[in-house]
This record gives sequence, C-alpha cells and structure tokens, in this order.
Amino acid sequence: MARIHPTAIVDPQAQLADSVEIGAYAVIGPHVSIGANTWIGPHTVIEGHTRIGSDNKIFQFASIGAAPQDKKYAGEPTEVHIGDRNTIREFVTINLGTVQDAGATRLGNDNWIMAYVHIAHDCQLGSNIILANNATLAGHVHLEDWVFLGGFTSVHQFCHIGAHAMTAFTAAVSQDVPPFVTAAGNRAVPAGINSEGLRRRGFTSTQIAAIKRGYRTIYRSGLPLEEAKAVLRAEETASPDAADYLRQLREFIEASPRGIIR
Repeated sequence: MARIHPTAIVDPQAQLADSVEIGAYAVIGPHVSIGANTWIGPHTVIEGHTRIGSDNKIFQFASIGAAPQDKKYAGEPTEVHIGDRNTIREFVTINLGTVQDAGATRLGNDNWIMAYVHIAHDCQLGSNIILANNATLAGHVHLEDWVFLGGFTSVHQFCHIGAHAMTAFTAAVSQDVPPFVTAAGNRAVPAGINSEGLRRRGFTSTQIAAIKRGYRTIYRSGLPLEEAKAVLRAEETASPDAADYLRQLREFIEASPRGIIR
C-alpha cells in the first residue's frame, strides 16, 4: 500500500500506486492519479483532474491542479498531466487548463522545475527542461524539449520557445524564441546560440558551426526574414550533418504564431 503520513488528507477516490509516498499535511483530491515511486512532500496540495506519472519528486508546499487564474474559467473539468521522473521544487504552482485551449496543462518527462516557478493554464512543456527559480510562464506558453529558462525569466502568454533555446537571468520574453537561440534582456533579444548546452548534449562541432551560420543568416545578415528563410533552406542542403537542425530552425520560424524575437 501507499505510504501516507497520518496527518495527510487523501480523498478515498484518489488513485495512488502502491509505492507512492505522501508527506505530512499534504492534501490529495478525489480526481488525482499518482504513479509508482512518486514522492509527495509535506504540505503539498494536488487537486483537480490531475494525472502524475512515475518516479516524480514533488517538494513541500507545491500547488498542482488548482483552478487557472483566468476569469473565463467556470469550473470545467480541465486537467493537468505530468509525466515521469520530474523534480518539482518548493512552492511551484501548476494550474489546470481551460476549455478555450487544450483543456490540459502538460509537463513531459525528466524536467527540473526549481522553487517558486509558475506554470499557468494550458502551458505545454516537453521533456528535459530546466526552469530556474521564479521563472514564470503565462497561459498558453509552449516550451519544446531541452529548454533552459534562467532565474526570474517571464514569458508572455502564447509565446513558443524552441528546443535547446535558453534565456538569461531576468529575461522578459514577449515573442517566440527559435530553437538553439539564447534570449536576454527586457524585452528579450537574441544573444547568440546556446553553444555550451549543445556541446553538453552531444552536438558535434560541425553541427554547432552550421547552427551558428543559420543564426547569423537570420539575425546578422541584414536580409529580410523571407529571404533569410530561403538561405536557410539552401544551407540545409549544403550542411547534411546539420540539415535536420537547420530545418527545425526554419520550420519553427515559418510556424511562429507571434513572430520571433529580433
């Protein structure tokens, strides 16, 4: 059976795997599902229609599945989905989705969410993401895999941040950040690519050099964006080792709903 501290309040309808551990004074609501080997720290509150996978660590005073901070929300049974092997530190808040969007706020696998992070309604987060202390995501934000947000980063609603991108301390992001790009400042502007992060993840020097050329094409060539995208397409052919990454960069720009940081 799950190990539940005697002071915790766990609704009998909650679905807990046998190896779950619930800390002192935690509160678990009736529509919550928690997978194997997940540890819930003391004073944590998990409510709403919330599904949590296996091997997660959720530290004290986190709030997961509370109603979204959206005046349009009218109590609909929207959801939070959290994958496996995530670390969610103290005072993190993850709100339910809304029927105006996906209906669920999602967090993938192997993410590291530091203290006081806020993940608002309908945010869609991939895997292997790091959100440093006090990073704040407004509603409907999308973060692709391997994103790193520096401490006190704030991201405007509906912004998308591409894979392997990162932000500097206190960045204020109001437009989309393409894959591999580093964003800094208030308002955030491009500040090169995330070279060190790419090296740590096994990108070759040839691939990193090709991504840097792609970055210069977009941000340093002086070309209008449409012409820069055409040059990127040509560079995909000229750089077969990095073609997939250059295509990822170009397709993100083409699909950007808010326009990219410039």
